[in-house]
Amino acid sequence: MSKATASTEVAVLKTSYGEMTLAFWPDVAPATVENFKKLARAGFYDGTAFHRIIKGFMIQGGCPNTKEGESGMPGTGGPGYKIKAEFNPKAHVRGVISMARSSHPDSAGSQFFLCHGDAKFLDNQYTAFGQLTAGDDVLERIANVPTKSGGGGEKSTPIDRVALESVKIVAVA
Repeated sequence: MSKATASTEVAVLKTSYGEMTLAFWPDVAPATVENFKKLARAGFYDGTAFHRIIKGFMIQGGCPNTKEGESGMPGTGGPGYKIKAEFNPKAHVRGVISMARSSHPDSAGSQFFLCHGDAKFLDNQYTAFGQLTAGDDVLERIANVPTKSGGGGEKSTPIDRVALESVKIVAVA
């Protein structure tokens, strides 16, 4: 798929709090954009949940362990492979989508986060690959969901499930 074609598509994230639309940055993170689209088209994200919410910082999703009936610890799952980081000069500011990863730079797979606030300390260390073009009100509502302490003592686990019902890749009209 050419860069020109890739940039004519957006992702529509349907959540239990409303819809958000994301435009991609294939010019700075082509492999990451294609990986996200591939997983979305395969239905990988459908039925997952935002499992980590830190108001003023970000909301994180994309873990298959958050699907109903899964037993793995939320935040530890992936697609069964890792992708190479594509660090780039795009700033981590409100509305930017970026890949979540472990301490190893090339450890991202399916998990992603949407910045709720300025997170420029992540610049050039995480792969930013798009930005919110609609649904900032939904991002705000999700970021304000009450949280409790989770596995590591971080108070970032939503008290109520914040479902990511579907992610659809659609052509821009």
